[in-house]
Amino acid sequence: MNSFKSFFLIISLILFIIVSCEKKDSTTTTQAKKITIITSLFPIYDFTREITKDKANIALLMPPGTEPHGFDPRPSDIAALHNADIFIYTNVHMEPWVGDILKSIRNEKLLIIDSSKGVKFLSEKGNHVHDKKHKHGAFDPHIWLDFSNAMLMIDNILEGLIEKDAPNADFYKKNAEQYKARLAALDEKFQKTLTSCKKNIFVSGGHLSFSYLAKRYNLVYFSVYESLSPDAEPTPKQLAKIIRIMQQNDLKYIFYEELIKPRIAETISKETGSNILMLHASHNISRDEFASGASFISLMEKNLENLRIALQCQ
Repeated sequence: MNSFKSFFLIISLILFIIVSCEKKDSTTTTQAKKITIITSLFPIYDFTREITKDKANIALLMPPGTEPHGFDPRPSDIAALHNADIFIYTNVHMEPWVGDILKSIRNEKLLIIDSSKGVKFLSEKGNHVHDKKHKHGAFDPHIWLDFSNAMLMIDNILEGLIEKDAPNADFYKKNAEQYKARLAALDEKFQKTLTSCKKNIFVSGGHLSFSYLAKRYNLVYFSVYESLSPDAEPTPKQLAKIIRIMQQNDLKYIFYEELIKPRIAETISKETGSNILMLHASHNISRDEFASGASFISLMEKNLENLRIALQCQ
């Protein structure tokens, strides 16, 4: 009897080990099936993260804390694209390096998603541009700051995810619709808040980034940078113009840009006796913001609070 019991215990132990190994192999296989996605800027990284949840491995090409306007991909970024399933970028005007990089990629499985498909671009003067022969560089690339554009970007991302990972299509669709509903609610909150303000003009000492936001909510927007060129520097004439606008409109606040020292905003602040506040374009986020789990929506909610203060909204 003791021999039989010993034999039974040995067989049971062997079966347990086999089953355990099978479960481990199954888990490993499931994890290996996760698609790998590389995104260029923070907004589309966050949109994709909200849609895929735990079904994909997502990387942000631009390291947190990096100012995006002068960014060039590194050799390690190109190597990562060689092994990815999907690459999502904002648009060719925001990432002019995309074309050259993709020509060097020899990854036949890589699905490339231009998140701007269907978006109506603004010119640097804040007007809609439909002509694709329009002067190069004069398209405003900051499309995500109009939440209706952000929803189109989500649709484009979703389309690519379904193409690449059909088994999880329903999961992605559900998450995308829920996230778009949150954006719609945020858009409504912006509309409601920004229609009850004493001021309808705001001024930025940062790059020309907020034309989409201003147009969406019927605001007047001035930037000390009058060109979309990332290499442009404001002239004394432009500085004098902004100071005059602030004084004529009795503006008490000037905005500065994330990830850049606010020296220009501080200069204008001293000349006008105004205060400075951040208006976050969310091209990228700081290391601290990334570590604390900052999201596109949380950044935009903070923007609304700062706009409410600057525009003296009720």
